[in-house]
Amino acid sequence: MPSPVRVRFAPSPTGYLHIGGARTALFNWLYARHTGGTFVLRVEDTDQARNTEEAARAIYDGLSWLGLDWDEGPQAGGEFGPYFQSQREEIYLAYLEKLRAAGRVYDDSGAVRFRFEREKVVMDDVICGHVEIDMANPETNPDMTIRRPDGSWIFHFVNVVDDIEMKISHVIRGEDHLSNTPKHIQLYRALGATPPRFAHIPLILNPNGSKMSKRDQGASVAYYVKEGFLPEAVRNYLCLLGWSPKDGREKIDIDDIVRIFNLSNIVRSPATFNPVKLRWLNGEYMRALDPDRYHSLGIRRLLDEGVAIGFFTSSHVRRVIASSQGKLKTFAELRPYVESELRAQRKMHVLADIPGYVIFEPEDVFEYDPVGKAKHFQRDAKDRLVKLRDAFAELTDFNSENLEKTLKEVALNLGVKPGALVQPLRLAVSGEMVGRGLYEMLEDRGQGRVLALINQAIREIIQQTITFRAN
Repeated sequence: MPSPVRVRFAPSPTGYLHIGGARTALFNWLYARHTGGTFVLRVEDTDQARNTEEAARAIYDGLSWLGLDWDEGPQAGGEFGPYFQSQREEIYLAYLEKLRAAGRVYDDSGAVRFRFEREKVVMDDVICGHVEIDMANPETNPDMTIRRPDGSWIFHFVNVVDDIEMKISHVIRGEDHLSNTPKHIQLYRALGATPPRFAHIPLILNPNGSKMSKRDQGASVAYYVKEGFLPEAVRNYLCLLGWSPKDGREKIDIDDIVRIFNLSNIVRSPATFNPVKLRWLNGEYMRALDPDRYHSLGIRRLLDEGVAIGFFTSSHVRRVIASSQGKLKTFAELRPYVESELRAQRKMHVLADIPGYVIFEPEDVFEYDPVGKAKHFQRDAKDRLVKLRDAFAELTDFNSENLEKTLKEVALNLGVKPGALVQPLRLAVSGEMVGRGLYEMLEDRGQGRVLALINQAIREIIQQTITFRAN
């Protein structure tokens, strides 16, 4: 019976979570989930001068945002801890003594060096295939330092020790580590351990063919959080960097990927990161979102950007946000869209525009269209508006459907056609004779504001009547 699959992601907390590291973590996670194995998170924090708690937090947050939960490691625990290399000193000392007893290490100017066997190392990589590296020449492959004079450990040694102790069955990592693997295999053998299966995944290149570095825009997972990408879209795209479902699909549900993912489907050639394609894919995911989740994420984005939304009704916010679905590629585009829509509809104006903070306020003050005022603000309009006001005041659910129903009932009771109420009402709440749907506009303005505007129109009609009589 084959041994259980145990894979690990072992980042160093010296900066943000790189997109290449995230892809490595994702492939490990997918293989663990596909095989029913265990995904281990191990923090390689032996470089005390560069390690920071903030960087460690960025790793946890980045993995969590992508939905990559770990079975063992920081915050999760497990029987093979500690999961921080800085807490495993006694384990490393014990393994160093094993190498001393076997005559495989020696002291050199305060450092401890591992003595290589001068031989050809052969390995069968799951992705790269048959690899042979000749280590016979000490000029090209000198003995390896595993402990510095200051007592700190070299990556190669502690990495192998941890993989042995944590019973890692498969090491899935970037192709840039392929040249290190013969050194690691010799360490495994010197310690009497069987090496795991190695799978070196292709590098990620920029569109110009250069290797994607930490200095490149979009190299950090945090960048995609900031720019309003959906985690499921970024995760989906990372899957396509070096792996393919073999059926031409690009938008693939994560459950489907887990079901069909296999290391043998990872390609050998480097993967090119295409930001345009990622934005397109994110737009497709946004288009397919449940409307309630889309609205919730939209509101959260506006609030995060300092947009105060308390001055306009939730129904209007929902309507404007909903109208953006299918038009945006990321949620970073939402605020400009909302501002543009509100200005175009002339329903709100910018009261204050301070960098990072925008407040919208209703335009309650307006002049009535003079032609409409002369035609629709006659004396009988006052009585009709009073009836409408009183009926609207009794509504417990101020939505467009109830408003239309109520207006028609008032018209029926007054013995007039609904149009006789629609025109003076539209003029009362907007100052204009034409515009968008009346009942949607009423719902957006809200019950209190509509009642106040109707009262204002009634006073205008009364004042107009008094002025007419006086003349």
